[in-house]
Order: sequence, then C-alpha cells, then structure tokens
Amino acid sequence: MNGTNGTNGMQDIPDDTYSGYRGESARPAPRALAEPPRTAPSAHPSSPISVLLAAAAEAALPVLRAVRDDQLARPTPCAEYDVRALLNHLFHVVVAFQTLAAKKDADFSRTPDRLGEYGTRWLDRFAAETARLVEAWAAPGAEDGLTGGMNLPARTVGAMVLLDLTVHSWDVARATGQPYVPADGCVAELRALVAQMGPTARKMNVFAEPLPVPPGAGDLDVLLAETGRDPQWTAG
Repeated sequence: MNGTNGTNGMQDIPDDTYSGYRGESARPAPRALAEPPRTAPSAHPSSPISVLLAAAAEAALPVLRAVRDDQLARPTPCAEYDVRALLNHLFHVVVAFQTLAAKKDADFSRTPDRLGEYGTRWLDRFAAETARLVEAWAAPGAEDGLTGGMNLPARTVGAMVLLDLTVHSWDVARATGQPYVPADGCVAELRALVAQMGPTARKMNVFAEPLPVPPGAGDLDVLLAETGRDPQWTAG
C-alpha cells in the first residue's frame, strides 16, 4: 500500500487490522469480480472526525427511526445480516468506538442483542450512544497517535466508525425501502479510507471485490461499489 496521506492522517494499514474487528464487516454477497478503473478522491483538508460523525448520525437517525418491527427480519445488502442483526451490529460498533477514542481496547468478540435488551427504547438509546460517540471523538487528543489493540492511527479508527455509520445506514434504508442521503463531507473522507484499507479488507474477507459502476455514477454509489456493494440492490 501507499504511504501516509498527510491531509487526513490515514497511514498504511497492517494486514492484521481486522483480526479482532469486523466493523463494516458484513460482507456483501459478490455480484461481479471485475474491478473497474477508479479515480481516488482528491485530497482536501478534512473536518474533525467528531464533526463528520455528528453529521452522519443526523443522516442516519431518520432512517433508523422509520424501521418497523415487521421489517426486522428482512435481508440487507450485507449478506450475513438481516435488519435486526445489522442494527445490533451498528449499535455495538457505536458503543465500542467510544472506548477506542479514549485509547483503550474494545471487545468485538460478541455482539449484544441491544434491540432485545432495550425493546421499544432501543432507538432512544442508540441516539444517546451516537451523541456519546461524537463527544468521545471530540475530546482533546482523540485523533492523535495510535489507538486500541489495532495499533492504527486514531484518525483512521475514527473514520472506520464513520464508514459503518454511513454505509450501514444505506444498508438499512435499502432493506426497508427508504431514501438515504449521506452527510456532506463524509463520502470523500470514506473513499480515502477505503482506498487505504480496501486491499487488506478484501484479503481478510471483510469487503467483497469492488463492483463496476457506470460513467457519471455519484460519489455514494462509487463508495458503495468500492466496498463490494451493488448500489442498485433491492430486497426483492
């Protein structure tokens, strides 16, 4: 992989990155294996991760709020998860990455059933945890140095939870027939992240192979395709 990207703190990703964290994990079922030529997003000064996370949470919450109980068993673009399992996964990631922001190890060995634990209050609890996530990454020094057992640059780790919050919100929206518009600034940050992490993520079976997109595809569609998702995926 290439060297450090000086504008956003993303550095080479070690091959054991995903040994304990499957994060954006849920591997989309591959629909094509040919990788089209892609142009990486241009470098630009990035907003603080906490600002991007706050914007991503604001974009995600309306989608999650509209999920009905009778939709929880629906399939999602993540072949391993139905809607309920994906929401539990995202909930766990939002909580765990608060710990990583504090330069402590997080436990990814199991995913608690928080929807079952909190019942009808799960969305309120999720919203509260996303607020805590933003606060954790806004703390002085949160983006500095390395964090957790992953031994990755903290900025990169913060971008990993931003990826989950953005892409899994799209997953849930597609699974439940809702529109989703990503927050401003997030997609460019995440395309830079996927460009750095993609080879290792694919080697570790976290991302499927990238899919082709038509000329003129939007940035979100390109990001989704780079993680192995079909931007036109439907539950039917």
